[in-house]
Amino acid sequence: MLDDSLLADPRALAALDTGGVLRSAATAGAQVRSAAHAAAEAGVGDLAGHRPRALVLLRRPGASGAAANVLSALLGPAAPVPVVHADATPTWVGPLDVVVAHTADATDAELADSVALAVRRGAEVVLSAPGEGPVASAGAGRARLVEPRIPVPPGLDLPRALAVGLATVGALELVDPALPGALDPLADQLDAEAERNQPGHEPFMNPAKALALRIAEHTPLLWGTDPLAAAVAEHAATALAVHAGVVAHAGDVARAATATGLVRALDRGAAGTDIFRDPFDDPDGSNEAPPVRLVLIATGEDDPGQVTLRRTGRGWPSTDVQYPVDEVARGVRHAALLRAGLLASRFDVAAVYLGLATRTIEPA
Repeated sequence: MLDDSLLADPRALAALDTGGVLRSAATAGAQVRSAAHAAAEAGVGDLAGHRPRALVLLRRPGASGAAANVLSALLGPAAPVPVVHADATPTWVGPLDVVVAHTADATDAELADSVALAVRRGAEVVLSAPGEGPVASAGAGRARLVEPRIPVPPGLDLPRALAVGLATVGALELVDPALPGALDPLADQLDAEAERNQPGHEPFMNPAKALALRIAEHTPLLWGTDPLAAAVAEHAATALAVHAGVVAHAGDVARAATATGLVRALDRGAAGTDIFRDPFDDPDGSNEAPPVRLVLIATGEDDPGQVTLRRTGRGWPSTDVQYPVDEVARGVRHAALLRAGLLASRFDVAAVYLGLATRTIEPA
């Protein structure tokens, strides 16, 4: 059960958070800056002028899948080269390809094999991984190794994974050539979000606490109104599972709207409590599933309500909207990317707050 009084008590939160998970979640901006510097030192920028046959994004357990989804959504269908998601290095990889991999697990044997195959086949490999262990050894001297400089608990390393991926696609000029210049603004936005979400702020001033309270004791439906937002939604569902033990449904709003059972649950929730329900059949409601709560996530320039109406043919009552247009105004350069990074961080912190308030996060 949620102890919402904890969210208004910074000292109680600090006493519970003996592992410093909240502090780690607040390092997103610092992770981006340090990863950008480490990528530059690893020679990722030397890929400039290289047009690969294919960009292969390896998806391993942890943040690499979310980073790959964000990068693919950012590149979009107009990407000048094929973007391939794979759990392991494809056997066709060769000297004309670029492989990007991220892990927080230095002992991932399957990734070590993938890195070894990629470098053996002559591919350019950008590897975001700890500097010691089988993964780093597999690419020793041949992969561009970007080591972590800010240690964080499992599940909070998306900013590092994303920064390394952005540095790579920016160097390859697969998107706006000025993309590397977006890393500093992204770090600044993440710092500002961490300031808003600090434990000393009451929920009405703290968007992560407010989000945690809205999601608590519900089944969240995290539906993105655009491809970047859908990628953030999938990351948010993972964050809620990792830190708070919350099961959520995530995806693109148009596809999610075809899940008729969820749509009926939303409509029932909007209609209010069933007046024919007999509380004596289940006085404490223990046999009922948690009510659903729709959270629309948006990163684009258009109003998310209008986008949803256009894509699904209907509006959605009682909807929470996560669209940080006040923080990242329309027309700002790389606005969608900045909003996506900000929202991913907000959901990370909200999940941590929810995990602490429900005692799901155990003391270190």
